[in-house]
Amino acid sequence: MPYLIPESEISIRFARSSGPGGQNVNKVSSKVTLSWNVRDTKKFSEVQKERILSVLYHRIHVRGNLIISSETGRTQLQNRQFARARLDQLVKHALHIPKKRTATKPSTSSKSKRLDEKKKRSVLKKMRGAIQKGREVF
Repeated sequence: MPYLIPESEISIRFARSSGPGGQNVNKVSSKVTLSWNVRDTKKFSEVQKERILSVLYHRIHVRGNLIISSETGRTQLQNRQFARARLDQLVKHALHIPKKRTATKPSTSSKSKRLDEKKKRSVLKKMRGAIQKGREVF
């Protein structure tokens, strides 16, 4: 599966993980930290960069680096794949422009149906009440 962001624009660091692995955790650096500079990328236009920066502002550091860590997997390779997939997912989400909602009004028939249903419900609930003088019961 080709990734959205080229490998050359991403810097990867490894560290010891606190995730699963038992004794293996103490020996192997399986935690992966990806760093991608949004401002310096050549993959996206200036408009797209601004969109990414504005949508993911809470994840981006002052210099424009988007940092993602993964330590859920048991191996370095798994964590690397998880982190790359998460990076692509975040960027796709940031670049997605939601469709404008066009305001519509309910049709005349839907209004009348709604009001008829309310009247029927009202009558049904009135029939549940205590028997009063002058009200016939069938």
